[in-house]
Amino acid sequence: MGILGKFRSTMSAARIEQAMTRLNAAMERIDAARAEIEQRGGDSADERANDAGGSQRVMALVNAHEKLREEVADTIGQIDSLIEELEA
Repeated sequence: MGILGKFRSTMSAARIEQAMTRLNAAMERIDAARAEIEQRGGDSADERANDAGGSQRVMALVNAHEKLREEVADTIGQIDSLIEELEA
């Protein structure tokens, strides 16, 4: 492998590392938002009853959170495959 090939591999590894860092940060933000929603949703039954659409909004956010988690897991799998290819 020539110098250019080594440079490209290094850049790919750096980009992969940056992507992983961004994905981990996004997952932490998702977890924090979910915890905040659960905390708010866990207040009193009277408050939840007064907010007729609150349950639906919480469920929509939980579903969106799960979808994002699945997408992140798929992306991490793709990154793992790329790393394996680079190491081969």
